[in-house]
Amino acid sequence: MLSVAEVLGPFRERINQLDEQLAEVVAARLRVCAEVAAVKKQKGIPMMQPDRVDAVREAYAARGSRMGISPEFMRQLAAMIVAEACRVEDEIIDGDTESHQRVI
Repeated sequence: MLSVAEVLGPFRERINQLDEQLAEVVAARLRVCAEVAAVKKQKGIPMMQPDRVDAVREAYAARGSRMGISPEFMRQLAAMIVAEACRVEDEIIDGDTESHQRVI
């Protein structure tokens, strides 16, 4: 008889690979946000763009609905990603070039 680890191992490996891809996509998104922050700093554009934040959250919710994922979960996911993007942008706009290098 197979152990739980043997039965679930292949699924866990696939999940681990997908988790790695998720992390890579989030990192890529944050790199773009770092570029945006540099432009905002150069042009004197405020970091916080509330209309954009709302649009991102609602776009995530709509994607969730289309894909059979809870829209509320997707809004929360978007909120977490946006919060991290704001943190990165704040550091860059406030002049912390070390943080900028860490993200990029």
